[in-house]
Amino acid sequence: MTEPSTRTDSITAPLRHSIFRRIWLASLLSNLGILIQGVGAAWAMTQMTPEADKVALVQTALMLPVMLISMPAGAIADMHDRRIVALVSLAIALSGATTLTVLAWLNLVTPNILLALCFVVGSGMALFGPAWQSSVSEQVPTETLPAAVALNGISYNIARSFGPAIGGIVVAAAGAVAAFAANAVLYLPLLVVLFLWNRVSEPSRLPRERLNRAIVSGVRYITNSPSIKIVLTRTMVTGIIGGSVSALMPLVARDLLHGGAQTYGIMLGAFGMGAVIGALNISEIRRRLSGEAAIRACTLMMGGAIAGVALSKQPVITAAALVIAGAAWMLAVALFNIGVQLSAPRWVAGRSLAAFQASIAGGIAIGSWGWGRITDVAGVEIALLISAGLMLLSPLLGIWLRMPPVGARNEAAAEALADPEVRLQLTGRSGPLVVEIEYRVAQDNARAFHNVMQDVQLSRQRNGAYGWSIARDIADPELWTERYHCPTWLDFLRQRNRATQIERELHQKAANFHIGAEPIRVRRMLERPFGSVRWKEETPDRAATEVLPVIATAAGSST
Repeated sequence: MTEPSTRTDSITAPLRHSIFRRIWLASLLSNLGILIQGVGAAWAMTQMTPEADKVALVQTALMLPVMLISMPAGAIADMHDRRIVALVSLAIALSGATTLTVLAWLNLVTPNILLALCFVVGSGMALFGPAWQSSVSEQVPTETLPAAVALNGISYNIARSFGPAIGGIVVAAAGAVAAFAANAVLYLPLLVVLFLWNRVSEPSRLPRERLNRAIVSGVRYITNSPSIKIVLTRTMVTGIIGGSVSALMPLVARDLLHGGAQTYGIMLGAFGMGAVIGALNISEIRRRLSGEAAIRACTLMMGGAIAGVALSKQPVITAAALVIAGAAWMLAVALFNIGVQLSAPRWVAGRSLAAFQASIAGGIAIGSWGWGRITDVAGVEIALLISAGLMLLSPLLGIWLRMPPVGARNEAAAEALADPEVRLQLTGRSGPLVVEIEYRVAQDNARAFHNVMQDVQLSRQRNGAYGWSIARDIADPELWTERYHCPTWLDFLRQRNRATQIERELHQKAANFHIGAEPIRVRRMLERPFGSVRWKEETPDRAATEVLPVIATAAGSST
């Protein structure tokens, strides 16, 4: 009897936190505006040109920026105040929406101008996404983070339930220009709420990375994180296949159901209503099913629903199929999102979520273009049936790319390490820095130690180490040497303090193999140390009196 209440408490718990509640409500209005504009843009394109690929390109123009600039956007969100980043990005989107409104009012919009300004709006939202999503963990406690992620999905899909229908009514009554104007106005509440948010930032004890280095760090983390790579791959595949529904919806309304703007809005509203239903059941799905089983169920449901949309000629049946498709789509996307959020530590959260955003939006953008081309050749019905067939086959990916468990957050930050002993004058740019760690391991434990070190390799590399290797002394088989390097002293300091608590436990597991009276030996060496050797006879080579200041907070380290 108490289970339903518990589930309700779980999904609504983040709303008890005032800042999250205000941003959530404002984002609901913003999402409503985006969807109203989407209806207006898609319908305006159908009025300007009969070409199906042009209609589908409206969605591509909105989504493509997410794929192209998400990683820089994520790096910017991790490097700068996320509130400021969000405000600037919303201002970009607002300028695009306002320009589109003015040009539409003056009857100056052409298909290419419409696509270009949709691209500007999409660029602003692409920059906004990582800053917004990665700041959720600052607005709610960790234990309510999955519910907060689900609520953000619900916000979009509540808007999706009503926005398209409202958009259809607005377009039918006042034209596309009114839809564009509504979007511009509905950005304003979110701008105000973010402006008034008194965010408490955590000052870094190290200078922030340059943008290009931050992007590389994010890509390296993702590349060396098997669980995130699997989630992103499955996300993109789902986006490519499932993007057919929203991309071809105007043509479903026009060609299969022989309706107008209102029919299109109602169909999108049915999809959004299903998505809300799906989001409300995320907690139950996570409790009952593993990540792989949940994704398998979602893709099978969605495949069947897309087939229903393709074969139906009745609006009621199509709407029912879209409710199912919306629920399955929302569950899958939310599970992917939660998987990334719970797997990425805070220092790279923006970049990890940017990669997720790029995967889903890039998949939809690529799929939208592809489904539009197929529709031009074979028609809407055949394109949707092909999409349904591929969606029904997609669970086979689980044989090779099995979804990781979607459980509690497992990437909690560890306490900062004490600084290593340094007697050589260094600057932040000194480097490369080579680290060698010597272990003495009993020969009977050699295989087990080597297996653990494969996981240590991924840990070191995703946190910033390069050229990692493990070597065994041929004259002394018990002696093993782990070796890696960092480009600069600053990079080394960042790398050693990025490890999460689980990674620290992994490093300790490797250290536990060490035998003998002597402790593990760690060497930190400056490679090609030109700057550390005085090149003038009268200038002595002296030890450091002051190295780049860092704070010591925890004793002991293997690196």
